[in-house]
Amino acid sequence: MAKSLFGTDGIRGVPGTPPLDDATLFATGQTLGAYLQRKHSSARVLIGMDTRESGPHIAAVLSAGLTEARATVAFAGIITTPGVACLVRQNDFQAGVVISASHNPFHDNGVKLFSHAGMKFPDATEEEMEADILRLREEKKGLDFSSAPRLVPDETLDTQYLAYLRSRVVPGANYSGFRMALDCANGAAYKLGPELFRSLGAEVTPIGVSPDGRNINAGCGSMHLEMLRECVRKERVVLGVAFDGDADRALFVAADGQIVNGDGVMLAAARFLKSQNKLKGARVVGTSMSNLGLERVLARENITLARADVGDRYVLEEMLRSGSVLGGEQSGHIIFLDDSPAGDGLLTAVKIASLVSMHGALPDLITGLKDYPQTIVNVKVRSKPPLSSLPEVSRALSDAQSTLGDSGRIVLRYSGTEPLARVMVEAEHESDVQRFSQSLANALRHSIGA
Repeated sequence: MAKSLFGTDGIRGVPGTPPLDDATLFATGQTLGAYLQRKHSSARVLIGMDTRESGPHIAAVLSAGLTEARATVAFAGIITTPGVACLVRQNDFQAGVVISASHNPFHDNGVKLFSHAGMKFPDATEEEMEADILRLREEKKGLDFSSAPRLVPDETLDTQYLAYLRSRVVPGANYSGFRMALDCANGAAYKLGPELFRSLGAEVTPIGVSPDGRNINAGCGSMHLEMLRECVRKERVVLGVAFDGDADRALFVAADGQIVNGDGVMLAAARFLKSQNKLKGARVVGTSMSNLGLERVLARENITLARADVGDRYVLEEMLRSGSVLGGEQSGHIIFLDDSPAGDGLLTAVKIASLVSMHGALPDLITGLKDYPQTIVNVKVRSKPPLSSLPEVSRALSDAQSTLGDSGRIVLRYSGTEPLARVMVEAEHESDVQRFSQSLANALRHSIGA
């Protein structure tokens, strides 16, 4: 059954309007609490949020719903998404809730749910909860939640999470005098990021650390690397790191200004893990969007790139199924499964900074990686029918695939969180990339464009 509330990354929307209206939020808290009561002997839930101005109210309404279902609520305050996942795993919490819209602008927000294992609930569980949420919210419409009490953060939770991250430093790494720049996107890592690396001995130049509730991801962070590149150049640091709003992903800028995305991170990490005989199955799990260049350089080193659907939950599912320990996405969402089942930007930064401190400049760790020209075109759509049911799109796709053969790849998919169809074309020649991405985008616009 298709879900109407939950996308690939939880519930997303504009606060104050469905599905982030108060009635739905209260029903979500109540439903989660009731579900946990059925499955566990107790229901303790940890809530955390990023820096969006809408976060405190959403947290209060969710907490009211959880309390209605006799759940006990703890509040971490501003903390990263993977921080909540980590703390839920390490403590006696049956679930975690993160209030964030990740890399989206401040006027969006979202609700992400994590199980006691620190992983997103399976699709089947979300479907079960969604039916109850939709039923309950009808009963709550019109109720006033404006006076719901604001939650008080337990600051000891930050301390616990930072201690965990410090324990993940690669043995042999030395951060003493290690000069780095951190762009924290005015988001959830704005305090945790600088504090973490300074406690390890690094010299940190922080940017994007002045959140005002509205400037999260605004011209900064992993979606806007220009400011970080300039900072790396000006401050002459060894490594630059950019997080997104909830810090579940990290991108990097080398000392020479080179941008290294998730594909480069996976190559560097795979090489290191293989050298330590820790890359189980000599396999890395990427997605349909992982660059063909990554697949080919890994193949030359007898490492297989398995591909999952886009979305960290599907990467993790494939990792668990195949016994793989490393996986991720180009966006910088990387899973080190021996450390955590959650993609964690701060953890990724610890790993890559460790390798740079031990083995030299970041470009030296990804030698041989040649990105094939790739583009992604987003097309606004009015509906999301099966793409195979659209004759014009099918014809354009068949033409492109027959022309490219083995020298390129095409991925057509719908966004899990927005009314968009995404066209990804990758090929040896830029001219083919532009030609076929536009022909497919035009076919989508003619067929289902908004």
